[in-house]
Amino acid sequence: MTVVIEDPLIAGMSIRRPLPIHESSRRLRALNPGCPRLFGVAVMGDLTRRRWWPLADTLTTGRLQSMFNAATTETGSPATAAQQLAATFAHVVVGRVIPLLALEGRAWDTGPENLWVHVDSAGVIDWVGVIDPTLRGLPNDPMFQERATSVVRHGTRDGIVGLPSEAALTTWVAHRSHRTLAPLFRRLADVSCRAIGVASMWHIAGGAVVSTATQVPLLTGSCEAVSMRRGQAVLDAFTGFGVPVRGTW
Repeated sequence: MTVVIEDPLIAGMSIRRPLPIHESSRRLRALNPGCPRLFGVAVMGDLTRRRWWPLADTLTTGRLQSMFNAATTETGSPATAAQQLAATFAHVVVGRVIPLLALEGRAWDTGPENLWVHVDSAGVIDWVGVIDPTLRGLPNDPMFQERATSVVRHGTRDGIVGLPSEAALTTWVAHRSHRTLAPLFRRLADVSCRAIGVASMWHIAGGAVVSTATQVPLLTGSCEAVSMRRGQAVLDAFTGFGVPVRGTW
């Protein structure tokens, strides 16, 4: 029997203006009712900002060093700590958006200026938020089919913008995620004194895409071929940007 967890942060959101991202994130949270923060994101305008900080702060403050030191103390291994943090960042940036891409052909902006993270009392990242709640979607998104207004015909509605094709959407996801992960991985390599290499971190990110795209159909009964096609398209785009997301580390 699945136990539904009443999460205080989620229950405390004050949504003044419902948007497509709220609907999509609600559906994503339902994929794992026992851990509702695992998928989906929060909209920062709906929350108080206690224990939240911009992910980009990781590059300019001592936060990452503190996180690495704590993880090294816990695991007893700098390499394991670096692997864990790389996996965390991969999930925060690209792993969370893959289920939405696979299931609904939608994506929020995973760019460096848009993502915030929430940390628990131990300083561990346990939720993700976005400043700009606008989604990108496919031309056949239900939001664009509701009524033939001039706004809809031009491929945009309140809270969602249409991209011309699946290839455009997956490339956009990879591009924005690359913009965020590349400096994070370089910074993590510096902080960890190269306990693992940047290439290994990209392999971890690629593994996050594959494992999530594989998991989604198992959780939902959705089309496995669609999920894997979209996940592989993101990996192809990453490869086009010159990062080694395929292979083992």
